[in-house]
Amino acid sequence: MEADEYWYGSFDRLQLFSRVYPGPSPGAPVVLCLHGLTRNSRDFEDLAPHLTARYRVIVPDIRGRGLSARDPNPGNYQIPVYLHDLERLLTGLGAERVAVVGTSMGGLIAMLLAATQPARISRIVLNDVGPEVDPAGLTRIRGYAGKGAPVATWEEATAQLRTIFGAAWRGLDDARWKTLARRSYRTNDHGTLEVDADPMIGEVVRQSSAAAPDLWGLWGALARTPILALRGEYSDILSPATLARMQREKADLEVLTVADRGHAPLLDERDSLAKLDAFLQIG
Repeated sequence: MEADEYWYGSFDRLQLFSRVYPGPSPGAPVVLCLHGLTRNSRDFEDLAPHLTARYRVIVPDIRGRGLSARDPNPGNYQIPVYLHDLERLLTGLGAERVAVVGTSMGGLIAMLLAATQPARISRIVLNDVGPEVDPAGLTRIRGYAGKGAPVATWEEATAQLRTIFGAAWRGLDDARWKTLARRSYRTNDHGTLEVDADPMIGEVVRQSSAAAPDLWGLWGALARTPILALRGEYSDILSPATLARMQREKADLEVLTVADRGHAPLLDERDSLAKLDAFLQIG
């Protein structure tokens, strides 16, 4: 099923973009998919069509990524600002209650949405993230975000992506890497290939601790929110110790470790899809 394009204005007059997959009926339950720090809505090009058999699926480009406008004030690349943007998006689309699938930064946003707007969030899938971010993974992200060398061809873009994510996405064939490159880079107005995210996002991450907020203080507020936590087997963002604490403090937390993945699972893995389907269909 093809997605509809939905454009909306932010509170500070940026033009922001979202893909909207209609689902089986106007009254179908809604799933909101939120991408990671330097990613974009195309990360869900496999998952979203899979979900449309049962759900209406909303997949935004967070400001500064994909088709959404780059922010002239990089200081706005912060989760509180993204929450304001998502409030406008969901209200504009009439999505009063949603389940959220959040990858990395998207999962942090999901937890804050559920803590601050519990009536709006029915359940959450945390894709390789928790209330605490492993410093090792944050250091790795700070090392590459917004700092990629220029690439001249799609072959170079694919090779660059493979260098960055090869340890996280193991066992992929060449065709899959090419597809992932097409989702990660875009030809700009000058005809040059570039990562499809504002490079200033990386500078904000390097200068601020806000990219990895400590959310343990609100974890207890999510006691009534059903949550599924996916962890890549080799993740350097969601540590085994953090996941264990999440389970101790939330006895009903559902967990899946995704084999041959680091940060973060692609959500096309057979086990990931089966667990997602079962979790989202409850309630």
